[in-house]
Amino acid sequence: MNIHEYQGKEVLKQYGVSVPAGKVAFTVDEAVEAAVALGSPVVVVKAQIHAGGRGKAGGVKVAKNLDEVRSYAQEILGKVLVTHQTGPEGKEVKRLLIEQGCDIKKEYYVGVVVDRGTGSVVMMASEEGGTEIEEVAANAPEKIFKEVIDPALGLQPYQARRLAFAIHIPKELVNKAAGFMLALYAAFVDKDCSIAEINPLVVTGDGDVMALDAKLNFDSNALFRHKDILALRDLEEEDAKEIEASKFDLSYIALDGNIGCMVNGAGLAMATMDIIKYYGGDPANFLDVGGGATAEKVTEAFKIILSDAKVKGIFINIFGGIMKCDVIASGVVEAAKQVGLDRPLVVRLEGTNVELGKQILAESGLAIVSADSMADGAQQIVALVS
Repeated sequence: MNIHEYQGKEVLKQYGVSVPAGKVAFTVDEAVEAAVALGSPVVVVKAQIHAGGRGKAGGVKVAKNLDEVRSYAQEILGKVLVTHQTGPEGKEVKRLLIEQGCDIKKEYYVGVVVDRGTGSVVMMASEEGGTEIEEVAANAPEKIFKEVIDPALGLQPYQARRLAFAIHIPKELVNKAAGFMLALYAAFVDKDCSIAEINPLVVTGDGDVMALDAKLNFDSNALFRHKDILALRDLEEEDAKEIEASKFDLSYIALDGNIGCMVNGAGLAMATMDIIKYYGGDPANFLDVGGGATAEKVTEAFKIILSDAKVKGIFINIFGGIMKCDVIASGVVEAAKQVGLDRPLVVRLEGTNVELGKQILAESGLAIVSADSMADGAQQIVALVS
């Protein structure tokens, strides 16, 4: 789950991470009032969307007086920002962060991620702050320094200091920077983050070490322990189909293709998308109904797929282990009747009660194409939507 920058900074403040003073605004008048309350000669007007690259898209402006605050707020609120993370459709700005200006002396990067290669949390740092870390990795990988963190010990002070020295934090601020990193790691672990990224981390003219931006992502599987974080969820920033899927415990991610997929098991779902691509098609979604789905769950999954106007055909690929093929078949038939199936549907069933499942589909009276294998099903649905 993602949250907005201003929300992330409020979370980090609880752990002693230094951030600029700021206020959220939903209207132009609120933006001006926030600037007055901050009392800073310079304020930054920042679009709040769940995507990076806002500055390049015109979503971050420095205002030197209240007239400029009003002008920038009018310009940005309601604007559709298109960045490298939003896709071509962009995201509409519905809230702003009005933030105190900062005397920036130097920008750095610090991030905490889960590294599946080492099976540990890793803290990364670079003196190339303000630049996407992917660009640094591509153009100057030697400027990225990493510390693998022992999960039993946590980030050690010597590791934080080593990172601070490596990225050339001024010597007199190394301990302060190390304290910042330790606090960031504490927030990452305590709140079950999947990413905690500070870009840029800045050293200010008066000797502070501060998070000028903050991106926190959270492990959705751990949200039951963090009601405070769950309360920060902004549903307007999420795909409506993904929101609906989450209500039924379905793993759904919208994609850009035109072949809807319903599969049980994440690995099989990935393989299904791969084989569709192999035969020249484009999957419209990742959808894992799980190993123990009910007919009702399958029905809702089917409705979610059909709610995507881009979907021109559907491929259902089920291996019945824990899940029985007849249950899947019953759910598919029920959903198709409820919503009115008007697009090609190819179903491949294998496993427990497969013959019964195929019988249910055959006797449904619906135009359902039965596939003998995953490859056969992929080829058929690609041909049908073409």
